[in-house]
Amino acid sequence: MPKVALFVTCVADQVFPETAAATVRVLEAAGVEVVFPEQQTCCGQPALTAGEPGAAARLARHHLDVFDSRAFDAVVAPSGSCTAMVCHHYPELLTDGHDRAVSVAARTYELTQYLVDVLGVVDIGARLDTTVTVHDACHGLRNLGLGSQARRLLEAAGATVVEMSEPDTCCGFGGVFSFGFPEVSTRLADAKLGHAATTKARYLVSGDLACLMHLEGRRTRVGPPTSPEPIHIAELLASGLPA
Repeated sequence: MPKVALFVTCVADQVFPETAAATVRVLEAAGVEVVFPEQQTCCGQPALTAGEPGAAARLARHHLDVFDSRAFDAVVAPSGSCTAMVCHHYPELLTDGHDRAVSVAARTYELTQYLVDVLGVVDIGARLDTTVTVHDACHGLRNLGLGSQARRLLEAAGATVVEMSEPDTCCGFGGVFSFGFPEVSTRLADAKLGHAATTKARYLVSGDLACLMHLEGRRTRVGPPTSPEPIHIAELLASGLPA
């Protein structure tokens, strides 16, 4: 049985613990043993995007100390953006620990990437009688090549995937970008919600909680009221698993 370490990410830990629990359920349904290293902290992405590479590097070194272990086969996160930080930015950020950064990056995967591309598992036993549309979050799409994985998992569970216009356009969150440029950020979110609403889907699915948090905030405040409910793919899949 494969053993993975859950890299839970800050947003799941602090704001959406139900997504973390759902991620464990989904991985276990796929035949994986999950462990949780309790010493884990932030990956450092907010610091890096805020222009503080020194602070990001300190967090990155700690992350490597926690996850550079042969006690598990892989590190899995329910976040394309945090996974991209580890896989794409750690090796260039840590010149004093480049080889170790590359080693951990090679064993770190986003949830749907691990299920489909590594395990070769598409049907985890979940059954969903619903319609969904998928938001392709920027880091997962552009840094990790994600896109088809989520759709394959959803379709295998029985969900009907209805594509929205411009599924690969940014939602506007972008970490600290949304704080520095709120006018642009909110316009992008409103456009995304408008595109999703035209599908008449029940759910707006993504693999990145920060995007979903941003979109749900705008949906609650300004609508449109017909916009699908934002939900992480782990939560939706877990809801369709046998009790």
